[in-house]
Amino acid sequence: MKIPNSQPELPLVHSPQIDPVIINARCALRQEGDLRVLSVAGLPMHHWQAKDQIAEAYAMIQLVQCGYADQNDVAQAFGYTARTLRNYQRRYESGGICALGKFSGRPQGKQAQPSPWVRTAQMLKNNGHSIRNIAHRLKVSIGAVSKWLARQNKSIVPPTEMSAGRAANPVSKIVLGSQTKSTTNENREQWSLDSDPANRALDRILARLGKLDDAQPLFYPGKKISRAGVLLAIPALVQSGVFSVAQEVYGSIGPAFYGLRTTILALLLLALLRIKRSEGLKEHRPTDLGRLLGLDRAPEVKTLRRKLMDLAALGKADVFGRRLAQARVARHGAMLGFLYIDGHVRVYHGKKRIPKTYSTRMRLALPATTDYWVNDKAGDPVFVVTAEFNEGVTAMLPKLLEQIRSLVGKKRRVTIVFDRGGWSPKLFLKIIQAGFDILTYRKGKWRDIPRAQFAESTKRIEGRKVSYELNDRNIRLLKGRLRLRQITKLSSNGHQTPIVTSRRDLPAIVVAYRMFERWRQENFFKYLLEEYAIDALADYRAEPEDPERLVPNPERRKLEKQLAEARAKMKSAQVLYGEALMSYKKGKRPTVHGFKIAHGSLGKQIQEAQSKIEALQAQRNQTPKRIKVKELSGEPLVRLSPQRKHLTNCIKMVAYQAESDLLALLRPHYARADQEGRTLITTALQSEADLELGPEELKITLAPLSSEHRSKAIATTCETLNQMEIRFPGTTLRLRFGVAQLPA
Repeated sequence: MKIPNSQPELPLVHSPQIDPVIINARCALRQEGDLRVLSVAGLPMHHWQAKDQIAEAYAMIQLVQCGYADQNDVAQAFGYTARTLRNYQRRYESGGICALGKFSGRPQGKQAQPSPWVRTAQMLKNNGHSIRNIAHRLKVSIGAVSKWLARQNKSIVPPTEMSAGRAANPVSKIVLGSQTKSTTNENREQWSLDSDPANRALDRILARLGKLDDAQPLFYPGKKISRAGVLLAIPALVQSGVFSVAQEVYGSIGPAFYGLRTTILALLLLALLRIKRSEGLKEHRPTDLGRLLGLDRAPEVKTLRRKLMDLAALGKADVFGRRLAQARVARHGAMLGFLYIDGHVRVYHGKKRIPKTYSTRMRLALPATTDYWVNDKAGDPVFVVTAEFNEGVTAMLPKLLEQIRSLVGKKRRVTIVFDRGGWSPKLFLKIIQAGFDILTYRKGKWRDIPRAQFAESTKRIEGRKVSYELNDRNIRLLKGRLRLRQITKLSSNGHQTPIVTSRRDLPAIVVAYRMFERWRQENFFKYLLEEYAIDALADYRAEPEDPERLVPNPERRKLEKQLAEARAKMKSAQVLYGEALMSYKKGKRPTVHGFKIAHGSLGKQIQEAQSKIEALQAQRNQTPKRIKVKELSGEPLVRLSPQRKHLTNCIKMVAYQAESDLLALLRPHYARADQEGRTLITTALQSEADLELGPEELKITLAPLSSEHRSKAIATTCETLNQMEIRFPGTTLRLRFGVAQLPA
């Protein structure tokens, strides 16, 4: 027996006309002329003449020994039985490569497995598609499809026959027609070549070949699946319109196994499971999380980061947020009578030079970015906008009102509720003229109202008994041009809190209640900080600021700070001077002149402070309030790239809204819903669940909760969800929910 000592040169360019034989997701075998090439991860590993049976046997053995593929996959791809391959291995171990010459190689008449292209064509043909339609889908000629199908006799079993013929295989039993071909909520047809939900190798290959935009979810049953309770949120997510909006805005993120729908769903479920950052995926098994998505494994950290970067690169995060807000308004328009507006400061701890703003939490001016959130009267978010250069409330309100007007329509009158930071009577006049009402705390100086003019008001509002001591009167601002209503609340300690509004049609107690309900938005910020890590940095990239943009002049800020210090110093000296005057006793110097001589040092300090104040005032008045970015000294000013952060904010907003929607369904069945409802929802989402697969449905049975009354409340909520007839995104499977019975 002669062993070939040399092989022809390996072609470096793959021939697109020759389809490879796929061994698994990493390995492939192709033939170019009389040369066969074995590739691993896209790189050539072995090549040999087609007639060289020894080299072929050696290549198969190396695949198995190196762990690139298992025996069954290798034997099937090369056209052998697993038994034959094991005999090859035993002979190689005993006698080396020369012992492989005793075998005759591939059995006569045994053909290699067809390529994924051929299998895809056959699958589509079995599902009733015409040859013309198949050619159009695969972007090949009609003649090519005809030849492929003609070569297939009994070598390929149609997917429907495969499932029926392999009934002994528990995996095959659960692959149903409703999963093989489905219609998404966006009426886009989806299909899959895989028959094993735990092994999506064929769909991954199709994605690499550019023939798949998103992997269709395939499920299989199981008991006590970790965190499967999160599927309870799917109906709320579907009704939010997030998947249809994403499809409308982004379309597709290109050929991929983890496509647009899968990426959005994965991000939402991770947020609901409190996996707050992409890095948190490292602490969880991809197969466990993938099972919740209907995939063999969830996307890993680097994959998810890349998907977010791809979406951010499209620059459509703002459009995505606006479309989500429109969908929210269409479903919850009744909650928009009062809208709460407040800014949330995200402190930046990096090394880049970004604008500073004052953080009330840290009580310091720090490099930061300010997000302005608009929440409805229940405290749920409607949309979020990132302020350019940390603009204040008074600067942001007109911009926010434009977006609000586009959401609610031209005729609807909405009351805007905000904190003292937005105090500006001139702005109030413009807001009212634009068709909005205002509600805010009064800022500045005012006279206390005599205690006798307050009256106790009591009313049941939204199921709660509310009682305040109030004074209701009219006030005038801007020299009478602006007439508003002032409602003052008297606290038990005597403190008075004045509220200013343009609403004259509501009882004073209702106005006060709506103002004090700002705590809902404050609680929202606190909740998102703790549960969703809203301050987490989503993107390390920075963008240069517009050089022509007008920004606050830092020199003027310095002067104002120095002026404030000088005034404080003078005031302190004046206080000491006054105290000395009050305690001065007539002695050797009974006159005022004598007093001045005795306390000349204090008088000199006051004069020096007064002179410094006048000089600083003159210098400040000559310094412009705002300058262009290009005129700033020092390191160039930049801003953090907003797209990726805004996109993640939108995802977290939708996740929070889904929790709120579930809470609304739970509230009638749980007495302490206002106090414990959201915690109960979170517990249910984190719980284990059983998955059962039927012909047209996916049943999720949650594990019982800590007490019977909590389990009953969730079970009743499940009944409401079942009435919605929601289908899992990307499939025709109707979702059915329930709670398992507590053991006796």
